[in-house]
Amino acid sequence: MIARITLVVLVFDAFALAVVELLYLPLRVGTVALPITILLAALTTPWLVRIAAELGGPRVVAAVPLVVWVLTLGVLGLGGPGGDVLLPDWWRPALLLAAGLFPAAFLLGREFARS
Repeated sequence: MIARITLVVLVFDAFALAVVELLYLPLRVGTVALPITILLAALTTPWLVRIAAELGGPRVVAAVPLVVWVLTLGVLGLGGPGGDVLLPDWWRPALLLAAGLFPAAFLLGREFARS
């Protein structure tokens, strides 16, 4: 029961982090771009995958936070409310996806290899 509640909290965290990272991606200080959310994604997404993997049960459970994070970025970034596109065609969205996806996918692959 505790593992299921923890997984629900991890899914909510993945969703909330994706929203925050997406909305603060164009952050600027004066004229200088400050994409701090890229660092946030690189640190938190693998952490969510690691915690989900430690819950036990099927190994696929470890992928749930990563899938929720990617789907949230895709849905909100490419088809936002009113037709807004929050993931325009520039370097920051690609770096955000890479920073969140690759370290988490590496940990996920390592977890699957353990099985």
